[in-house]
Amino acid sequence: MRKHDVDIVIIGSGPAGATLARQLAKSGQKLRVLLLERGRDWRKSKLYGTYPGAMLYTDKASFLTTTGGLSIIRPLMLGGATSMYCACAADPLPWWHDKYGIDLMPYSRQTRQELAINPLPAELRGKASTRIAEAAAACGQEWAAQDKFMSPARSANFNCRATCMLGCRCGAKWNAAEFVDEAQAADGEVWTRAYVKKVIIEDGQAIGVLGHIGRKSFMVTAKRIIVAAGGIGSATLLQKSGLVGPGQGMAMDTTVMVYGHAPFKGNGNEPPMTWSYADDEIGVLFSTLIDPWLNYPVAMLRKGPSYAMSWHRWGRTLGIMIKLKDEISGRVSAEAKIQKGLTANDRKRLSQAESVAEKVLLEAGCNPDTIFTTPLRGTHPSGTVRIGHMLNTDLETEIKNLLVCDASVFPEALARPTVLTIISLAKRLADKLIIDLMPGMPLSAEHEMTIPANGKT
Repeated sequence: MRKHDVDIVIIGSGPAGATLARQLAKSGQKLRVLLLERGRDWRKSKLYGTYPGAMLYTDKASFLTTTGGLSIIRPLMLGGATSMYCACAADPLPWWHDKYGIDLMPYSRQTRQELAINPLPAELRGKASTRIAEAAAACGQEWAAQDKFMSPARSANFNCRATCMLGCRCGAKWNAAEFVDEAQAADGEVWTRAYVKKVIIEDGQAIGVLGHIGRKSFMVTAKRIIVAAGGIGSATLLQKSGLVGPGQGMAMDTTVMVYGHAPFKGNGNEPPMTWSYADDEIGVLFSTLIDPWLNYPVAMLRKGPSYAMSWHRWGRTLGIMIKLKDEISGRVSAEAKIQKGLTANDRKRLSQAESVAEKVLLEAGCNPDTIFTTPLRGTHPSGTVRIGHMLNTDLETEIKNLLVCDASVFPEALARPTVLTIISLAKRLADKLIIDLMPGMPLSAEHEMTIPANGKT
């Protein structure tokens, strides 16, 4: 067994784990940081961003489904969900501060500036997508250009369309793996293909983790253990480590798309989610989105053969995404079996949103006989290790030195893009850890205003 000792071990390299590793390694405090990632780095593979590649680096080859019928795409790779996202950004919602006393806005502002988060230029938002936004305006909704973790200037050949959800091949999208690169450059350690079996807990205190890389086992001891394995992975790992509460209830930001056939080119060959509109009365986010070409018939088969046969219309299909702020329900077992569907109230609100989307598609010029709603999918597994239920506001569990930081800590669904909120949570936690482990060390001026000397908020 390989044995290793560090100050902080982080499990998972998604936006939370990558941010923590980078912030801590670059803090100048000589902290020994180890990041453990279950998957591998696919960025330089010829398969990255392709249909067969997506089947290789997602859980159950992209056929992970809950007992309630929600399809989930769960990337298992360096960078986590940011390797297969639409690169959308949204500030932490006001309720983080108002309801839970957690001020994330300084970190969000800093990240916006650092990563140049902005909407795409008007000429790159897509003609069909812009037409949908204009149709929505005619229906009384003021859609706005969606902020993006994306810069066309980063790419020598910007070619963003629906297939970029499989992985960005042109390099325009920011990926959390870039923060992992920065952590490594600052002497942080990163082990890929490292599967963590359990957290070692002795006398109510976490002292390390056990796992394996291939057939070789390892044990890492640390002063702090941070679980950042995502809404599903964090809950299952904590259960395997002996905790009872994780996985009891979850949110999914349950999502559907409403499609309609138009007499002009659709939005499948345009950058996804360039326009959006949040209706917080219903509790949904609308945006411009359509399944990638080859995913379309596979997804539609779940609805029925006749819907899959509409594949030939894909090039002239308009798609509106509905992301629902679903209620906490269901559970995740230690074996990652997911029981999750929609509550009666969820279904009522989703039906309202579908009617709105249909009205917009009709206004945009779609044939009314071709409009239908896709099967349910869960896009943001979250809320499985919730603040206020299993964690305090400093993201600490009941086990000393064991913390959690990722979408699993959300106390409720966002119905918004999650990545900027997750990064903000991770930066806030990194500052607190530096204070705890290296008392008296200075932080950035902005963070000194956010976190008092005792590290409490």
